[in-house]
Amino acid sequence: MTRVCLIGEAGTNLQYELLSRETAREALATYDLERPFENSLAVRTVSVGAAVSLLNDLNWYLTRFVDEVLVQEPSISDEEWLSRPLAKQLRNGDLEPDATAEFCKIYGLERVDSDPESAPDNPAGAADSRPDADGDSKTPPGSGSEGETESETDTETGDSSGAERPGVAEPTYRLVEPLYVRRVDGDLPEYDLRDVEETLVVRLTEAEYS
Repeated sequence: MTRVCLIGEAGTNLQYELLSRETAREALATYDLERPFENSLAVRTVSVGAAVSLLNDLNWYLTRFVDEVLVQEPSISDEEWLSRPLAKQLRNGDLEPDATAEFCKIYGLERVDSDPESAPDNPAGAADSRPDADGDSKTPPGSGSEGETESETDTETGDSSGAERPGVAEPTYRLVEPLYVRRVDGDLPEYDLRDVEETLVVRLTEAEYS
């Protein structure tokens, strides 16, 4: 199974931004959602092609609310991820799997201290039907009416901390300060930008590395 992970931009609540909009919510409806990192959303798809297609379906939201898109294909690596452009090259047959390992960036993984007792400012049951620029009704999942009229007017996003889908686990780590590296003789340099417990490797296209 190919895994897709979206990392939200700073200052956004990615799960709210995606799941409160009908088009994005419908695109994700058939997947089991995970939250492996702070402000992230991950799903498992059947192939790299399916992963790229899902990302294309969500592209309007990715350009507005997502800082990093990661794709993990087990037939290439169980531990390292691919950037979206690299996954697209693989899907299109422009690059062989063996040629994906040279250019990378390494993120530090910093532990997040979460407060499970903190109360959300916007409970999941409270409807917020403000419209969005793409015509989606911004109603949190599980609230409001399916038949409500949608508007084409864009408005400011309000506080969104309580609109996450129930059952999605809290994250343990956040991605910090990427180090761009080049693999030499099969080895990557050590991550040395700060003290971290873990790291995450993302394979890149040569253009992204440059």
